[in-house]
This record gives sequence, C-alpha cells and structure tokens, in this order.
Amino acid sequence: MHNGPPGFTQVDISASSVATGPAAAADAAETNRLLREMLAVQMRSCDLLVELVNQVSLQQRQRVAELKAWKEANPELARSCRRAAESLAKVHVEFLAGIARDAAENAEDFTDSEYALGEFIDRYGPRLAHFNGVLQLFAQLGAPLPTGGNPADA
Repeated sequence: MHNGPPGFTQVDISASSVATGPAAAADAAETNRLLREMLAVQMRSCDLLVELVNQVSLQQRQRVAELKAWKEANPELARSCRRAAESLAKVHVEFLAGIARDAAENAEDFTDSEYALGEFIDRYGPRLAHFNGVLQLFAQLGAPLPTGGNPADA
C-alpha cells in the first residue's frame, strides 16, 4: 500500500467556509484595487502599442511613396533593375548551390579544423553578403508598383 501523502485533496468551497467580516471586506477591496491597477496598466500598454503601430505604419507608407516616386521618375531604370534582379536570381541559385556543395563536402573538416571553417567563411561570406545586398536592391527597385489604393499594400 502507498504510505506517502494522498495524491489529491479536497477543498471546501461551501458558503460556510467563506470568510466574512472586516478582514474579508478588506481582502475584496484590495483585490478590486489590484484588478483596477492591472486594467490601467493593460490599457496603457494597448495605447503604447497603437502609437507604435501608427509610427511604423507612417514610416512604411513614406518609404513606399518615395520608392513609387523614384520609379515613376525613372521608369526605364526600374525596368532594368527588374531584369537584372531576374537574371541575378538565377546566378544566385547556382552560387548558393556551389556553396552548399562545398559545405557538404567539407563539413567534417569544418568540425575538425577551425582554420578550414575560417577559410570557407572568408572565401564565401563577403561575396555572398555583397551579392545578397545587390540582389535585394535590384529586386526592390525593380518590383512593380502597387496597383490601387493603399500604398502600404506594397
């Protein structure tokens, strides 16, 4: 048989077990005060979140409007950027495939030799970072203008 404490207990929640008197009224008042404070803090948090969303949304709309104005002022350059992004995306895929192949073939060397890992990162890291930046720039400048109403939909 089991000699430890029982696996469950019973709690009496009948009306006779509820405290009454001044102590119970003070506890209820304190609970209500704390709940009101919690509600005030939550409401302030919501107000701050609304302000933050409005600020971020305003900045995003401004960026979209500036990009749209640039594309309208430079339509041929925007089309060239789009073509460049599409072409470079294919090159990017091949470049990444080569890096992945090299990484897979030399993974054991990387775990055994910090020098080998450093060489790999030095060989591909800067080129990949620059390539990604150029590709992202062309893609953003060459993306089609949003159609219709809200510039934040871009």
